[in-house]
Amino acid sequence: MANPRSRTRPDRPGGVTLQQVAHHAGVSLATASRVLHGSGSRTVGEELRRRVEAAAQELRYVSNAPAQALARATSSVVGLIVHDVADPYFGAIAAGAMRAAREQRLMVMIAATFREPGLELEYLRGLRAQRARAVILAGSGTADAAATAELAEEIAGFEADGGRVVCIGERGPDLDTVAMANRAGGGLAVRGLWELGHRRIGVVSGPSELLTVRHRLDGARRALRALGAPLPLRAVVEGDFTRAGGRAAAVRLMTEQPDLGALLVLNDVMAAGALAGLRDDLGLAVPTRVSVVGFDDVPFAADLSPALSTVRLPLEQAGEAAVGLLLEPPGDAPRRVELAAELVLRDSTAAV
Repeated sequence: MANPRSRTRPDRPGGVTLQQVAHHAGVSLATASRVLHGSGSRTVGEELRRRVEAAAQELRYVSNAPAQALARATSSVVGLIVHDVADPYFGAIAAGAMRAAREQRLMVMIAATFREPGLELEYLRGLRAQRARAVILAGSGTADAAATAELAEEIAGFEADGGRVVCIGERGPDLDTVAMANRAGGGLAVRGLWELGHRRIGVVSGPSELLTVRHRLDGARRALRALGAPLPLRAVVEGDFTRAGGRAAAVRLMTEQPDLGALLVLNDVMAAGALAGLRDDLGLAVPTRVSVVGFDDVPFAADLSPALSTVRLPLEQAGEAAVGLLLEPPGDAPRRVELAAELVLRDSTAAV
């Protein structure tokens, strides 16, 4: 039965839009498109299908078949939306994606949001308007519920037009996902420090609204709690996901908690700043006074002085896996590729 929110009929046949049908049926635009145009990669339940068909009949909706065929015509472009093109984390992901795309004669178009959620939505809309074949969302999801809901609606519309969307990292259960082992990696890092004899461990964290940060910190908290040493709130300091942010946060943490013997820094770019801050601002030797573990194992991590111990994520493999998911035939349910983490110990950590 059609939703009673709107009972207005058009004055003439064909004078109603798909958006009006969706509103009348009480469903999303993407769902209405899937029912009436056969678009998208997801199936629609029988109840929703009946509601949409009843609304279309009541409103005398007439599909514009040529326009819909044009909307579903796609280019060879795959959009890759990242937070920061200067961040080697995203550079490694992009390298993997571009290598895999080139093998399939696809072109990757990269857009950077500079960690502004609104830009991610804007880029997705732009790629949809240009009829890109697919989009890879490589930046972290956010805890902002309103922004997440708005993005989900745009993704549904993109897929309803025949496009494909894959996420690298956690975005929600309804999307094809390449999952990074962020929680497991946080646990690996603190257990590795614990095995080296460290009992006073602090965390240099990134922006708390990012799900990547929350998951890495959660993994560290869970592991320390299991070891019988819960992580105190005062032992965690938040900074920007940048070199300067890591430097400032590490200096602040060690100034406020000078008895800490080890730091987990939640990405390698921040860890590079933390090493500089410990050495140049505080005069603390790494690793004889403070051990430091980063996260990601970006290409420069082994070239720092001292060489950075870190949690290795298969970043190029993540980009390749995302393109692989885009090329597979769509399934009835979202698919998920799980990638493992590995702790790599180098010169920035030492036993006590």
